[in-house]
Amino acid sequence: MALTLSRKAQAVKPSSTLAITAKAKELKAKGIDVVGFGAGEPDFNTPDNINEAAIKAIQEGFTKYTDASGIPDLKKAICDKFRKVNHITYEPSQIVVSNGGKHSLTNIFEAILNPGDEVIIPAPYWLSYPEIVRLSDGVPVYIRGGREQGYKVTAKQIKDACTKKTKALILNSPNNPTGMIYTREELEEIAKVVVEKDIYVISDEMYENLVYGDNEFVSIASLGEEIYQRTITCSGVAKSYAMTGWRIGYTASSKEIAKLMSSIQSHQTSNPNSIAQKAALEAMKGPQDTVERMRREFDRRRIYMYERVQKIPHLHANLPQGAFYLFIDVSDVLALSYQGEKIESVARLASILIEDYNVAVIPCADFGFDDHIRLSYAVSIELIEKGLDRIESFIHALV
Repeated sequence: MALTLSRKAQAVKPSSTLAITAKAKELKAKGIDVVGFGAGEPDFNTPDNINEAAIKAIQEGFTKYTDASGIPDLKKAICDKFRKVNHITYEPSQIVVSNGGKHSLTNIFEAILNPGDEVIIPAPYWLSYPEIVRLSDGVPVYIRGGREQGYKVTAKQIKDACTKKTKALILNSPNNPTGMIYTREELEEIAKVVVEKDIYVISDEMYENLVYGDNEFVSIASLGEEIYQRTITCSGVAKSYAMTGWRIGYTASSKEIAKLMSSIQSHQTSNPNSIAQKAALEAMKGPQDTVERMRREFDRRRIYMYERVQKIPHLHANLPQGAFYLFIDVSDVLALSYQGEKIESVARLASILIEDYNVAVIPCADFGFDDHIRLSYAVSIELIEKGLDRIESFIHALV
């Protein structure tokens, strides 16, 4: 009997980042010396105080169900963080703690979208955004911010993309995959459009603690009451505290939207992991010195990687301002040939690098830029040097 499976599920694209990372792990398991630039996670261990809080939770029997939207202490800590760091006032009833950032985004779109609602997604974008929007019956609408404008979109572009069906805008700053940050002035102009068009802005601030140099991170919800009412902020502990596997994300929104998200989550997953919630509580309330140490080390790697890439022929990049990625324009490389065959696509480029040079990079066609690759500097300086040496050897082999 041939039963028809979900067309929605069948339309979902596999994650190219996870596929490349899996390939690199497979080769490493075979004893091959692979340098992986695909990592979307810090290479540091979770800080000891956070691990100890989790162990204590287990020993004290904190292993049962909690409130579906998170434990009260963690919600309060998140509110305290928003007030002190982001200069935004939220109450615990406006916070929903979930099973990671992707789950938070899923909750958001399931709570606000009706079939056919449009969501404006600035490119380059994190490749999961369009898939999550489609799974929530929304329609992705793309606008492009090229290298000449710092891979950021303007308020005018957003305004021009709005239609009667527009429900929301996704704003990711610091950005994955570019590392670029929207300035306060840029956010003020975007906020005017959001308010004028009466749409929501989903502010993905997962990399907010990884900001470098003189760059300032600003939460768009802090820019006034009108934009505050239309903002759904999404963040988590994964990147800042080296807690990617703990799967704790959170949102801050109006009470009405938070209530809807909490209800959805109560049926789909129930509460986030109880032990991970206690670990996240310690991450947010405990000492922050490990966060700063990681940030400084990422900054050192950022400068090294950028300066090295600038010296390699045919590669072009802007200096990232946050996160831990370098977004590289390889359009010149795609016009060249390798072993008698024109490269043509970033997928082919990534395939050659991992198969012939044992270097894993992320091809960014799924990020909205089919002539760019992403390198993560969430790996040691030694591995960055080794990997870039191999990429440079590949470039010199092209004609």
